[in-house]
Amino acid sequence: MNILSEIERKAKSNHARIGVGIGDISEKLIRSAEKARDYADVVLVGNEGEILATNTDLDIIHSANPSKTLVELLYSGEIDGAIRGTLSATKTLSILKKTFGIGKLYRVALLETAGGIPFFLAPVGIDEGNSAEDKIELVKRGAEHISRLGFELKVGVLSGGRLEDRGRHAQVDRTLDEAEVVTQMACESGINAKNYSILIEEAIMDANFILAPDGISGNLIFRTLVFLGGGHGYGAPVLMDKVFVDTSRVRGDYSKAIMLASALWKPGV
Repeated sequence: MNILSEIERKAKSNHARIGVGIGDISEKLIRSAEKARDYADVVLVGNEGEILATNTDLDIIHSANPSKTLVELLYSGEIDGAIRGTLSATKTLSILKKTFGIGKLYRVALLETAGGIPFFLAPVGIDEGNSAEDKIELVKRGAEHISRLGFELKVGVLSGGRLEDRGRHAQVDRTLDEAEVVTQMACESGINAKNYSILIEEAIMDANFILAPDGISGNLIFRTLVFLGGGHGYGAPVLMDKVFVDTSRVRGDYSKAIMLASALWKPGV
């Protein structure tokens, strides 16, 4: 199954109402939001005057504090899903946690290699996935969340070295041990998981969810692929009941993030 084709099909079928946070405004950002109308009813949340100056005909909800307004709209159900867009990550995610009573955020990014292979990656936050317990929680939440898209998760668990590298360094040994534990626990939970040690190039040929050794390496995989390696990043859904897709402010095209958010919407949630 082609992941992106299935996400696109589901987004068009759902055609959810998706709010996009507007902080810094660019022509590329607005045009990409307009391009996403095939997938969703798009609402821009930010300074109405500045947004109207781009000559867009998308719906606008004016706010002097768009981070707060975007989260409140999601909480109240006035929008079905939210895209962080160009709003501050620190401020917006802090409001999200407080509003929804979330102690810790878990995210999984949807990426595509330069060769056109789509996959999910976690952890992507530098403070995420730094223990076996944290990683298995990511896998379990990821499996439940991604099941909304209609396909089974195949998890490729990574570590900091090959299996025969055990004994070369204590830190490598720790990642090898954790990879074995996480793989076993995932399989016992009914999740399709396999330990690929450090061989991400093999994992990507079969798995559709890559689990990095920790948040720092996961973030580096993301940045190397998207900003240096010719790949694409489509956003990182927060693993919660409501749909909130975190996005990087470096990239100006949010059409695929909107598509992903619409596909993830689950009526009644």
